[in-house]
Amino acid sequence: MTMNKNHKPVRIKLAHINDTHSYFEPTSLQLKLNVDSTQPLEPYVSAGGFSRIATRVEQLREDALRQGQGMLFLHAGDCFQGTLYFSLFKGKANADLLNALHIDAMALGNHELDMGNEPVAMFCQRTHFPLLAGNWDLSNELSQKAHRVSDCDNVLSFDVNTKSAQYLVKEFHGEKFAIFGLSIDKMSDIANPDVDTPFVSAVDTAKATVEQIHRAGINNIILLSHLGYDNDLELAAKVDGIGIIVGGHSHRLQGDFTQVGLGNDDPYGRKVNDTYIVQAGFHALTMGHCVLEFDEHGKVTMLSGQNELLLGRRIFWDSSLNEQLDQGVFETACDFIHGQPNVVVCKKHPDTQAILNDKYIPRVRKLQSQVIANVATKKRHVRIPDEFGGSELAPAVARSFLHCLNKRGHGVQFAIHNAGGVRASLNPGNITVADVAGKLLPFAVPIGCYDVQGEVIRLTLEGAINNAFNNGVEGTGSGSYPYTHNLNFGYDANAPKGRRITNLEMFDGQCWHSVQDKQWYRGASSAYTMKGKEGYEAILSMKGEGFVSNLSMADCFVELLTDAPECLNQANTVYSQIHS
Repeated sequence: MTMNKNHKPVRIKLAHINDTHSYFEPTSLQLKLNVDSTQPLEPYVSAGGFSRIATRVEQLREDALRQGQGMLFLHAGDCFQGTLYFSLFKGKANADLLNALHIDAMALGNHELDMGNEPVAMFCQRTHFPLLAGNWDLSNELSQKAHRVSDCDNVLSFDVNTKSAQYLVKEFHGEKFAIFGLSIDKMSDIANPDVDTPFVSAVDTAKATVEQIHRAGINNIILLSHLGYDNDLELAAKVDGIGIIVGGHSHRLQGDFTQVGLGNDDPYGRKVNDTYIVQAGFHALTMGHCVLEFDEHGKVTMLSGQNELLLGRRIFWDSSLNEQLDQGVFETACDFIHGQPNVVVCKKHPDTQAILNDKYIPRVRKLQSQVIANVATKKRHVRIPDEFGGSELAPAVARSFLHCLNKRGHGVQFAIHNAGGVRASLNPGNITVADVAGKLLPFAVPIGCYDVQGEVIRLTLEGAINNAFNNGVEGTGSGSYPYTHNLNFGYDANAPKGRRITNLEMFDGQCWHSVQDKQWYRGASSAYTMKGKEGYEAILSMKGEGFVSNLSMADCFVELLTDAPECLNQANTVYSQIHS
């Protein structure tokens, strides 16, 4: 640590959010108020949203100015995914709304990379703040890409020369603060970064970065982390010199919110050695803020703050309960909520709300009501076939992958989709885009295609079913069960491992043919399945890396229903399979 005599103690105000997942509008949240020992009151409130966060941050900035303190506002990653705002606009709405909050920096979250590097590059081209991704090695990113993350000046990534993170420097009262970001180093296991941009060890990067920052004569260090709470605690135990870790990924809401029914986590500002760790919940419901004092050596000697639940003024009861509630109950509930020290009632910020109202809400409302198909009877989704049959939706979703890729000239012959990738059944009646993107296929995971030999198809199907049934393996759950389009097969649970798929056939558009072990075929699946997870390891024997598109699962299914709205009412003759 540098011992420059010119350093002096300094106080700053820090505000932070994480895992907002495109929850720009408020959430209807049911509280459980422990007003007294009798039956708890359970009203609904309008909670969070970016317009309330904007209002609260503006208040904190005014406080900091009045108190003569510097102010930082940080986002610890995972702004992508979550709502129709992402399904419809991908990262565009996130960029505009985060710009409106005037955040100082954001860490790269794993969900930012669910669809590969390109959406991150396009997001960063639009944002006015740096993206801190200090253990993301962009040094060999291929030059022929249309949108490269490494071309974005506001991405602070891994420096291959120093083996450390590039970092952001802010100055308050003559004292410099270095802020660097780290993301999960096993990113390729849970997301889809391009293969030419690997992640390196977070702990090793942190150690090297602290050393580089100290060499530059800076003592005050903040880590913006998307490693997860337990990993933050572990890193704080292994790496000296970091004043505070502002974390995300685990959705941890530090603080005691039991009085309103939201639980009791670690106290705000968990300390490990000389490093504080904070995290602020999820879905833009809450925000954390604190005053920090760094001494002349960069050690945080004081942290004073909390997480806050941001609410509107009104409360509501479930009208279906037909309970007559007198005015006194409403007033008691309001007084109790507003009296909580970690609950803040705040209005929506007009400028931020105007962006939503003018640019995004009308299109989301239209999406919510846009009918793309109609189903005559309920379409049932089950993970594993039972006495009533299998999923009526997962095979159709698989069909949509083939449909969309072949419209774009990829020559796909079959498709496989894991049952866990479909999240709901469909009730009779109209189907809207919102039903697909918001309920049926809510995660914007991209789809792709790959070339494999027939024996690989056989082993992939078997591995997925073995995993779902725990048949000779320790499975990860029923979500791996494979539903297919243009494939028929049987499964003999008692056959030797590696020989359990029987009568494997493929449909060529006119008739069925036996799949030949050594012949090459082109299949389609989600990028998640293509990574060989949950029993799908055999698929990794594909030729090369395969191709991952920028189409999400929901994009494909919406396109299929738009092109062929009657497909769900047709008999599933081309995408059925037989199991014994």
